[in-house]
Amino acid sequence: MRTAYSVETVRTAERELMARLPDGALMQRAAAGLAATCADLLGRVYGSRVVLLVGSGDNGGDALYAGARLARRGAGVSAVLLAPERAHAGGLAALRRAGGRTAGPDGAEGLIERADLVVDGIVGIGGKGGLRPDAVPLAAAAERSRAVVVAVDLPSGVDVDTGEVRGAALRADVTVTFGTHKPGLLIDPAREYAGSVRLVDIGLELPEEAELEALQHADVARLLPVPGAESDKYRRGVVGIAAGSGRYPGAAVLAVAGALRGGAGAVRYVGPAGQAVIARFPETLVSDRGPQHAGRVQAWVVGPGAGDDAATVAEVVASDVPVLIDADGLRLAEVAAVRARRAPTLMTPHAGEAAALLGVERAEVEGGRLAAVRELARRYGATVLLKGSTTLVAEPGGGAVRVNPTGTPWLATAGSGDVLSGLTGSLLAAGLSAVDAGSAGAYVHGLAGRFAAGGDAGAGVAPVGAHDVAEAIPGAWRDVVREAG
Repeated sequence: MRTAYSVETVRTAERELMARLPDGALMQRAAAGLAATCADLLGRVYGSRVVLLVGSGDNGGDALYAGARLARRGAGVSAVLLAPERAHAGGLAALRRAGGRTAGPDGAEGLIERADLVVDGIVGIGGKGGLRPDAVPLAAAAERSRAVVVAVDLPSGVDVDTGEVRGAALRADVTVTFGTHKPGLLIDPAREYAGSVRLVDIGLELPEEAELEALQHADVARLLPVPGAESDKYRRGVVGIAAGSGRYPGAAVLAVAGALRGGAGAVRYVGPAGQAVIARFPETLVSDRGPQHAGRVQAWVVGPGAGDDAATVAEVVASDVPVLIDADGLRLAEVAAVRARRAPTLMTPHAGEAAALLGVERAEVEGGRLAAVRELARRYGATVLLKGSTTLVAEPGGGAVRVNPTGTPWLATAGSGDVLSGLTGSLLAAGLSAVDAGSAGAYVHGLAGRFAAGGDAGAGVAPVGAHDVAEAIPGAWRDVVREAG
């Protein structure tokens, strides 16, 4: 499992470690890792041109010491000092001893445009807001250049604790982060600026509970249900799908498609799209008598394509089994009724739906995903899966937020969320907790999207429809289990 910790936690761990190490040893560890990554990216260090963008914090010191290591290997290293009087004295002296040069911001754009590699050491992890005006032209020059841009710990200008970007920021190709991942490296929009993230272990001792958790194949494989020799369809779990309407019968079909591939033993469908569902999936148990008379289920999914059927949503919310609420169900479910539930509840809004539930603009949710998902979980007393370019899962009691590392932009297609709801509801019925079902469902769904779009675990290269994603779920499931085993 990949974890991320807040600035306060990281700084506390750094102070505790520095108290046990010789003066400057921790920075040297970081600089060594940074220099090694830069050398790897350059391929041939001797004769290469490296530009360091150096601010006044420790990240600037890391950049200077790393630059000194590269200069000793024959690179031509120039440090652009944004605050010369506050540059790290030890790092600056080391760079000069190694033959590196220094320059001010004026005229530095030409240096950057001729560089093979640019190191962003402008702002440290304590920075807030966007870049200051004097750094903006340098960031723009780095983006225009053909140089590989390497950020030190995080891209300058992003908020490390929230993933927000509130002004100009420097976009990196690679971010070398020290000790642990930080939330902003895993959450959009800041994640977009980080590029590929490489973690350098510097020996930090961190608490057990992190700010964020990102599951990997092995973690998800441990969660996915596996039938035993004595399993039958009822022991494996039965998921109920209350979805679809005369206007949106396809939502019901897609939710059932996801559910049938999610590990439960049987799927019961309730709603007006029964004929469409049974024509596509004859194994579905179809009823038109409402949720209360559909037969026993271990979990319900309600809302996809439901239109204005508030009565069905209320009936499902009043049940005593785990419930996943999606799409129209989010709009129709009453806050008090959700909060009063005894059994687990999982809500799965996208950014627009989350904004409507919170009474804010969509841009506010997209720019502050972590705050939005936590507030929704608190307000509804439910686990919330906030879908989007970064999918987050938060529990109502606080604790670590799960961030999903899989997916592809091709998943932004009509009906994809219905497939996810069915898949995740099936995992709920199979006995997973709301947070585990949401996390595992998002992971497998995201991987299926990649497979459908590209045929492998890459980001994908071709458009896909929601049906393609549902069809790719078994392959994604097998990939998770096979790699983890």
